[in-house]
Amino acid sequence: MNPNPGNSPFVGIISDTHGLVRPSALEALAGARVILHAGDIGSSEVLHALSAVAPVHAVRGNTDVEPWASGLPAREWLNIDGVDIVVLHDLVKLDIDPVAAGVSVVVTGHSHRPELLERNGVLFVNPGSAGPRRFHLPATVARLTVSEGRVRAEIVPL
Repeated sequence: MNPNPGNSPFVGIISDTHGLVRPSALEALAGARVILHAGDIGSSEVLHALSAVAPVHAVRGNTDVEPWASGLPAREWLNIDGVDIVVLHDLVKLDIDPVAAGVSVVVTGHSHRPELLERNGVLFVNPGSAGPRRFHLPATVARLTVSEGRVRAEIVPL
């Protein structure tokens, strides 16, 4: 779906799929240079479906306890175009000071609530849940644009 991921303008962010891959999520992430999954994936089939769109970096969520998830890290640290991004499932488990560590973006999931928040120069992105609806919250993903060392994020309703 993405013939040239290295030149794509955005990073796709998804979380809390809980085994469900909505066609609208795949459409919203189409064209991403890479997809970050912030945990509670639900099945290896979710990762397989997402990897048909773009390369996937995923972390293990609290419900990812099956053998297929045993190799997933609890936290991943990536550098995209000079911007350090940390991905983990639950923000309360962030065990670093992102400002001191030079992290520009922290991606989390877990709450199912989509949120974009900047604090002390660090952008915190929770794409919400793209899986089964819970708590009367919307199904959403996020897009992160990285350009010349700057970042901008948007929540995309599904």
